[in-house]
Amino acid sequence: MKKYLFPTLTIVCLIIGFLIGNAVSNQANAQRANIQSNRLFGYTTSFDKIDQILGIIETGYVDAINMDSIREEVAKEIIKSLDPHSAYIPKEDLEMVNSELSASFSGIGIQFSIQNDTVQVVSVISGGPSEGIGILAGDKIVTVNDTAFTGKTISNERVMHALRGPKNTLVTLGIVRNGQPEELKFTITRGDIPVHSVDAKFIIPTSKSKIGFVRVSRFAENTYNEFITALSELKSQGANTYIIDLRENSGGYMDQAIRMANEFLNRGDMIVYSEGRAYSRYEAKANGTGRFQNEKIVVLIDNFSASASEIFAGAMQDNDRATIIGRRSFGKGLVQQQIPFEDGSAIRLTVARYFTPSGRCIQKPYKMGEQDDYAQDLLDRFEHGEFFSADSIHFADTTAYYTKNGRKVMGGGGIMPDIFVGRDTSLYTPYFNIVSNRAYTYQFAYQYTNKHRAELNKYKDWQSLEKHLLKANWLNEFVAFAKEKGVEPNEEQIAISRPLLIRIVNAYIVRNILNDEGFYPLFERDDDITKKAVEELTK
Repeated sequence: MKKYLFPTLTIVCLIIGFLIGNAVSNQANAQRANIQSNRLFGYTTSFDKIDQILGIIETGYVDAINMDSIREEVAKEIIKSLDPHSAYIPKEDLEMVNSELSASFSGIGIQFSIQNDTVQVVSVISGGPSEGIGILAGDKIVTVNDTAFTGKTISNERVMHALRGPKNTLVTLGIVRNGQPEELKFTITRGDIPVHSVDAKFIIPTSKSKIGFVRVSRFAENTYNEFITALSELKSQGANTYIIDLRENSGGYMDQAIRMANEFLNRGDMIVYSEGRAYSRYEAKANGTGRFQNEKIVVLIDNFSASASEIFAGAMQDNDRATIIGRRSFGKGLVQQQIPFEDGSAIRLTVARYFTPSGRCIQKPYKMGEQDDYAQDLLDRFEHGEFFSADSIHFADTTAYYTKNGRKVMGGGGIMPDIFVGRDTSLYTPYFNIVSNRAYTYQFAYQYTNKHRAELNKYKDWQSLEKHLLKANWLNEFVAFAKEKGVEPNEEQIAISRPLLIRIVNAYIVRNILNDEGFYPLFERDDDITKKAVEELTK
């Protein structure tokens, strides 16, 4: 997830089109016309060499070939030779990639899951086109526009391509519904579907205060507006301290992180600055208009928190404005600019590095063109014990940086939290690892929800639904379900993992009925990092 998209910033557009080879330049065309067979593979200058090579291939290669395909591959390979965050985006992928950070996209308005090679509706987005014509959670999509839509070839990408499309266009779905003997047909007019950044907001009551919890999953076009609305609503409900959860938030638009940080900082406080070879220094400072400059806050991060998440966390940490709790963040300190091309493709080119207020660049080490090693880094961290112990963490930049109050912080490898919370694996057993990694907990939760949906729909809040599920005692059903999938029961391991299994499956069932607003309060109640944040705010 998500989640591989990185922040942009308004900058001077860098002219690199000649490297991409979308089309052969006029100069190359002229050169090509003058090439004779006896000179075809002779000496060429380095100027516009890429264009010249493409021209030579097109003119003189022994077989007819698809030059457009070759140019696409050249573009990919050129960008691949740079840093791990520069990317070439083909025309067919650009709309979907951009929609991840848009305030909305056009589609039918469902959340889906692929189970047993079948697309199943997990939930229907309120106010969306599907709700209006009667699509229900639990429905199975078996045809799209009268074409079979099941089997091994079904993927998330294929589903999104089929269901998304221009606004006001039609798509016909064949639906199999529990209790209905025949396939149902629904013709849906695609419409605008909002993309939310704030997954959840709720109050955590304590004996001393009300803590407002806000989870931000991405930094998209409308993130700041959603965020400030969530904070305001929680404040109206009595919240006077706040937990801002940026775990698993891989970033997005830098300006949204800057606007969020501005709400908590004093006038003149540095938020972030950036600079690059062809990019003059840019500084973002708080303007003093923030509405939450005095409230106590905690920011949660983990190893998947990256880019704009790290900008926000770094600004809070370096200004001694918030306590950062969790695990070391990803370490992405590079700024990308998206540059479009006439054929509908684009590149996201790294044009600058950003620095936290103390002067840290938190970008972790990388080698040009070696993206596989870079992607391996998180697994290496896990194997080295970093997720469990702070003593296992080492920073590439050994320079000491200092916060506003003189606390020492490090750069060159993400944001190190002020309070480290290692992963607690005491409830993890081989049995749990198998059923979890194979997504059997999720699949069972969905199956159980469909079987009992009429009964479960009676509950309108997560607290009462959880009480019902605890009384239902479905664990034996789950063990039988897992056994059918090939996982033999192990009574000792099941007993150890029982609290974790119950917590996770109950949370999934609650999500199927009440969406994320029900899921997160239940899930976070027993989360170690969240509990540490509550402890910090109630000292």
